[in-house]
Amino acid sequence: MPLDQLDVIIRIAGATLLVVAAIGKWRRGDRSDDRWFAPLALCLCGFLAGNTPVSALQLGGPIGHLAVLLSGLTVAFLWWFCLSVFDWTFRPRGAVLIVGLMWMVVACADRGVFGEAIAQRGLSWVLIAMGLGMMAYLAWRLVRDREGDLIDSRRRSRLWVAILPAAQLLADMGADLAFGLDWQPQLFSIAQNAAVLAFTGWLLALGGDRVAASPAVVRAPTASDPEATALEARLRRLMEVDKVWLDPHLDLAAFVRMMSASERAVRRLILDRLGHDHFRTFLNAARMAEARRLLADPARRDEKLIVIAMDSGFASLPSFNRVFQQVEGASPGAWRSARLSTSDAEAGRTAPAA
Repeated sequence: MPLDQLDVIIRIAGATLLVVAAIGKWRRGDRSDDRWFAPLALCLCGFLAGNTPVSALQLGGPIGHLAVLLSGLTVAFLWWFCLSVFDWTFRPRGAVLIVGLMWMVVACADRGVFGEAIAQRGLSWVLIAMGLGMMAYLAWRLVRDREGDLIDSRRRSRLWVAILPAAQLLADMGADLAFGLDWQPQLFSIAQNAAVLAFTGWLLALGGDRVAASPAVVRAPTASDPEATALEARLRRLMEVDKVWLDPHLDLAAFVRMMSASERAVRRLILDRLGHDHFRTFLNAARMAEARRLLADPARRDEKLIVIAMDSGFASLPSFNRVFQQVEGASPGAWRSARLSTSDAEAGRTAPAA
């Protein structure tokens, strides 16, 4: 098959599959990776449209310029999507948001959005350096949270997801150093397109396990399986009576020892029956329930938030603020003020007249 035909087939088929997958995930839309895939798919379509050295196969006019611009945003959205695949509550915030936006600005400048004079200042090397830093952060994040990941296939894949994008970035950087930034043989571009599509498809497959999120910390055990019933009863005691989640340093290995069961059995219990994909989110569900109770207590209205955080099992005030904002969409202080104001108003309406 001629290279031109192979080039066109891979790019058209890839763009079609990306659009179909994006529509499917957007309609489902119950997790963060569902929502983040749509902009990634759009950027990847732009990347595929322009990633060929054959000018006759490139899009021209405004659509071609738009494709080039979108392709520059691909790395930022791929970075966020990788993070969301392994954390279904992921939202870019703080440094992760700032770095992603910085990448977009530099990529736009590199593509001439702010003028050709700026585009000629070697910004491609800045993007390469930023890309290496982003991949290093991704690797650190995936390795750090690996133990508590309760989905077996996803836990096993964490290292590969960290390694493969970095390997492709290093390969691109090596080619740029050896042959210059303008070096782009057609076979290399075809391999790039195929690799990006294969990696994205693999990420989609990793995100295919659906677990219904459960707001409950522990559900009542069932009598259908005596062994499972006993295991749930032990978990219930640890969480509701012993309140082991008050230990901010509790990890899965220690919890498994407390359960006196196999790690696999404990993982499946928390994942399948309780609906938590990560051990951290399982513990934080209990900690959040306690934090809400303490914040809504009028007797503790003047208590510092750091005390509430410590009494709820969080390791620090920043981690408490981050988790609370993520779950409730408001800071702990704002949530407490709103809740206590409502309670005071209700108390005023029900108080007997003097």
